[in-house]
Amino acid sequence: MKKLVVLTLALSTILFTANAQHKREQKMGGKKPHHAQLAKQLNLSDEQKKQAQAYKVALKQKMKELNKNESITVKEQRDRKDALRKEQKAKMQALLTPEQKTKMAELKATKMAKKEEKFAKGLEKMKSKINLSDAQVMQLKSQRERIKANAKEIKDNESLSRTQRKEQLMALKAEAKTQKSNIFTADQIKQLDEMKKNKMGEKHLSK
Repeated sequence: MKKLVVLTLALSTILFTANAQHKREQKMGGKKPHHAQLAKQLNLSDEQKKQAQAYKVALKQKMKELNKNESITVKEQRDRKDALRKEQKAKMQALLTPEQKTKMAELKATKMAKKEEKFAKGLEKMKSKINLSDAQVMQLKSQRERIKANAKEIKDNESLSRTQRKEQLMALKAEAKTQKSNIFTADQIKQLDEMKKNKMGEKHLSK
């Protein structure tokens, strides 16, 4: 159920006006934005699109009013915004049919599978490029699974505010970076830095 609640977050930003969609597509060279593709994959009805858009506009207005409210503390403002976001998630989820919820779960599973495949390929490439040992590969895989589990626990913790959740995820990311530096040798870290610089250079030239 929590997965479905999280998945419905995407719906909050799926719907936008025709003009806004056209501008985004122009910036992307005519390629449809991810949220537009998701709306199509879910086969949202015109009524669902209309209602979701109304929810989005209403949320934006409420957030705007909160930002202008100087009679409340920063914490109160943050808490009220978190409450509004949770309310928005519930509304967006309620818009979906059981079939659409199932479809969203399938899309997420497919996306996760592709991420795992990409990670495995990247690890094999890294093993060849910087001569990773089997022990290092196992350490990296183990670390990835632990970080994923910890991140899921943080995201699923409803008692955390949005700010607290963000801070804990950032701390987890920093921890993962530190642990990786302990897994690689000094020479491997140097090679990784060079690979990163070369990749950034290639991207810059391709622009």
